[in-house]
Amino acid sequence: MRHFMKKINNPILKGFNPDPSIIRVGNDFYIATSTFEWLPGIPIYHSTDLIHWKLISHVFSGNPPFNLRGVVDSAGLWAPSLSYHDGVFWVVYTVVHNRLGNFKDVHNYLVTSPDIHGPWSEPVRLNSSGFDPSLFHDSDGRKWLLNIQWDFRLNHPRFGGIVLQEYDSQKNSLIGSPSIILKKKQLIEGPNLYFYNGYYYLMLAEGGTSWTHAISMARSKNMLGPYECDPQSVLLTSYDNEELALQKAGHGEIVQLASGEWYLAHLASRPLGKGEKRRCILGRETCLQRVEWSPDQWLRLSQGGNHPDIEIPVSDTLKESPSSEFFVRDDFDLPKLDLCWCTLRVPCEDFWVNLSERPSYLRLRGRESMQSLYEQNLVAKRLQSFQCVVETCIEFEPQHFSQMAGLICWYDTKTHYYLRVTHDEIKGKILGIIFSDDGVYGEIEDSLLVVQDWERIYLRAQIDRDNLQFTVSKNESDWIKIGPVLEMSKLSDDYGKGLHFTGTFVGLCAQDLNGTRAIADFDYFLITY
Repeated sequence: MRHFMKKINNPILKGFNPDPSIIRVGNDFYIATSTFEWLPGIPIYHSTDLIHWKLISHVFSGNPPFNLRGVVDSAGLWAPSLSYHDGVFWVVYTVVHNRLGNFKDVHNYLVTSPDIHGPWSEPVRLNSSGFDPSLFHDSDGRKWLLNIQWDFRLNHPRFGGIVLQEYDSQKNSLIGSPSIILKKKQLIEGPNLYFYNGYYYLMLAEGGTSWTHAISMARSKNMLGPYECDPQSVLLTSYDNEELALQKAGHGEIVQLASGEWYLAHLASRPLGKGEKRRCILGRETCLQRVEWSPDQWLRLSQGGNHPDIEIPVSDTLKESPSSEFFVRDDFDLPKLDLCWCTLRVPCEDFWVNLSERPSYLRLRGRESMQSLYEQNLVAKRLQSFQCVVETCIEFEPQHFSQMAGLICWYDTKTHYYLRVTHDEIKGKILGIIFSDDGVYGEIEDSLLVVQDWERIYLRAQIDRDNLQFTVSKNESDWIKIGPVLEMSKLSDDYGKGLHFTGTFVGLCAQDLNGTRAIADFDYFLITY
């Protein structure tokens, strides 16, 4: 008898958490997601009930075994695929050095660990033919790598097919020749292979990772094909209904419960506004749908149709996980940053981000500009709600206009809003807003406030869906609006030229463009949802 007394509320991982890969090990469920240019790389979330999820570790923390310095926005670590076999956790992933133009300079790697918390092995380089790798563990003990073949040539489709090649875990290398097992006219990504009831099933991300995103299926009695496509063109999508709360639904993996039920983890986005203002400031998030096998052995959404639902039934026989809570306040009292903090392209190191030199303060030493792809001093966390207040307190004594520090609302190097303290040759210490609008630098000149005699400066960002209002205070009680209401929705995948794949972050940063590494001290960081 099935019990569905509880509900999963989507998204289960709010804020920037795309490309989910899900597994079950005993009574434990784990999800890994993409991090692109952000570090630590590849977060691991844990649950026992599929409802409440907790960030427990990262595959790559500290100094990672790859270099993201110089990679363009939305490059870096793409689409990890997590699996468990032979008592070992396996993660395959792509490092993207270049994603612009016809070419994709990408490299696929494998790491393993007997413990989900790590440490993880040294990476094994697999291939560079395309991205979105996954590893299939067949019942005969053999292992197979899948990824897409990228085709840069003129007058050729960019999707060159799904590539399958055997992996030898004793030799730590691919063996034999790669085979193209499926081609379609449209772009297909994120291949995952499953064996069920006599068929090999391919689960595929289709239609690009934006408004036309979808998940499709194909199957074969032989792993090498030929594969027949599902007569239902897509298993999951949102592209034909703009009114759905969950848009861009696609790129998923399935997991089977001990009771035999199946669930699909997939990405989706929640947009603000309509038309040109239809933007997703929280990026691509992780959701779950309940699925089942039809009489003719195709996977279908349990609720029928092919649209994602916000509420999904889940068995009340699963062991309850502790309630997951949003990060609220950090007083910087611990010897290292909480797991939720992220940095751009470079890891946290004491020489630029320090918690010990001044106890109970986060000390940042200024380095390169907000548009740098190399040495940004920015620590930030995912925005997880459309409405919140972000607050900090800074002590900073800049001596030159090239020195800045403060509170930043960030999408990428091209698009962000920055409430910063700096120095003016005539006025002394000042406070004001600068920004980058799709790569165009700007200053809100009428927002400048002289704060020469302010030893401590309190900074706030009040976010209300499409509206962002900065406020400041000298005493934590009397708050002054600074600058106009800003257009928050510009901090999204959907604004500006080109393709974007991340999400909004809020955080703290410091710059010193003269190279003297001016010190900024932050007393706390608070988010009120």
